[in-house]
Amino acid sequence: MIDLEVSKLALIAVVALVVVGPERLPKITRMAGNLFGRAQRYMADVKSEVSRQMEVEEFKKLREESTSVLKEVESSLQSTVNEANANLSDQADIFENNFTRAPLDAKEVLSKSMRQGRQSWGVRRAAIPVWFKRSTGMRIRVQSGSARMKRFHHSANK
Repeated sequence: MIDLEVSKLALIAVVALVVVGPERLPKITRMAGNLFGRAQRYMADVKSEVSRQMEVEEFKKLREESTSVLKEVESSLQSTVNEANANLSDQADIFENNFTRAPLDAKEVLSKSMRQGRQSWGVRRAAIPVWFKRSTGMRIRVQSGSARMKRFHHSANK
C-alpha cells in the first residue's frame, strides 16, 4: 500500500487548494471520499465473492470424495454380508444335519409362559430413577397391605 505520512498529505492538500481553489475544494474532497469508499466496497465484494466460490468448489470436491468413499464402503459391506450369508447357510446346513431339537417338557413350557427378564414388571419398575419416583409421587419402598392400613388408620384417629 502507498505510504502516506502527515507531511505528504499536507503537501497534497496545499497543491489541491492552489489548483482547485477554496470554493470547489470541499466538493471535490467529498467526491474523492465517495469514490474511495465505493472502491473499497467493490474490492470487499470481489474478495467475498471469490472466497465464496472457493468454498463452493471445496464443498463440491468434499461431496464427491464422500460419495466415492460411501460407495466403496457400501460395496465392501455388501461383499462382507454376502460372504457372511454364505458361511451362515453352510453352518446352518451342518447344524441341521447333526442336531435335532428335543421336545419341550412341562418346566420349559411354564418358564417360557412366565414373564421374566427385561419384560417383567419388577425390572421395568426398578429401571425408573428414584429422583423421578420422588418427583412424581411414586412409591419407592414396598409396603404390605396391612402395614398400609395401619398407617392410614392410625393417622385418621389422631
